[in-house]
Amino acid sequence: MNAAWFPESPAASVIAPPVRPVLDVEDMPDLARGAAVLGTGGGGDPYLGRLLAEQALREHGPVPLVRPEDLPDDACVLPVAQMGAPTVSVEKLPAYAEIGRAVTTLAEHLGRTPTHVACIEAGGINSTLPVAGAALLGLPLVDGDGMGRAFPELQMVLPGIAGVPATPMSITDEQGNTGVLTCPTAKWAEDLARSMTITMGCTAIIANYPMTGAQARETLIGGTLGLCVRIGRAIAAARAGLDDPVAAVATETGGTVLHTGKVVDVARRTTTGFARGEARITGDGGDCLLRFQNEHLLAEVDGRIVTTTPDLIMVLDTATGEPVTTEALRFGHRVSVLGAPADPRWHTPAALAVVGPRYFGYDTDPVRVGAPGGTA
Repeated sequence: MNAAWFPESPAASVIAPPVRPVLDVEDMPDLARGAAVLGTGGGGDPYLGRLLAEQALREHGPVPLVRPEDLPDDACVLPVAQMGAPTVSVEKLPAYAEIGRAVTTLAEHLGRTPTHVACIEAGGINSTLPVAGAALLGLPLVDGDGMGRAFPELQMVLPGIAGVPATPMSITDEQGNTGVLTCPTAKWAEDLARSMTITMGCTAIIANYPMTGAQARETLIGGTLGLCVRIGRAIAAARAGLDDPVAAVATETGGTVLHTGKVVDVARRTTTGFARGEARITGDGGDCLLRFQNEHLLAEVDGRIVTTTPDLIMVLDTATGEPVTTEALRFGHRVSVLGAPADPRWHTPAALAVVGPRYFGYDTDPVRVGAPGGTA
């Protein structure tokens, strides 16, 4: 564990990092666990991404981490991710050759030599696939991402809202089908790439939002991979010390427990390339209803909305603190629902237009964590 790179508290982050901070095999369990927490139920199975990353790290060595503020202006930063329904990725496993192919295809189209790989979302498999890609390609990885969580559609990233184009973007699958899209808007890129992803079997690997170092510094959320590791480490430490792992996660994320109980019903379906549905949790505090589209987007307790997107809604196993993804929710599972604040940039009018509850069809203004009934 690279303790100096992953400080215990924000105050510790002022300590100078080591000359070459890295991610290695031993960091992957904590990174994957923390990424699943920030994935807010979506982002794909973190265990699968962890296995891919560990394989790549064993074969190619550790991956250097670079803070966004340390990127040179002319860096060529290429984010890479999996697109599709998390429910499908449980059976349709990616291979890290696809990750490398997505990055090199986009770089060749741009006529650039990539200098850094990045995560477009700090959630689930999309925080670990870039580790595998960076190891395979021998490139450093940016310690940051474009969301600070996971969202279901590719236009839902802070770089895009700040004006970084989503395309050109590459897309590839396990059969070797590969293409490059150039679209006038990020929503067009989402719609066309989603159609291609469905044809490819509901999951594909993409590289998009190519950006310079200057753009990455301005638009990415820094330190999110380090945060994932800290969350994972906090869960493990709480369990080892017989402390409350749910409380440990709340501390690391600045969140609060919204509800605790037993899952009594899950309605889940894979439609238009997404895992959509609802889950009902019954506990001493009443009933909690979660609504999700890959990620949890709205939480109600006894009919009262307590948190909505863009703030984070996270489900953890009450006893172990393990994050529970939307595809893993099952009847009888005893869970705790946490809410945590999103990056403040998500609460601007431009951002809420693409990630607020009304975008997803819910007739409510945003409700922020800690302010039930209030709005953003």
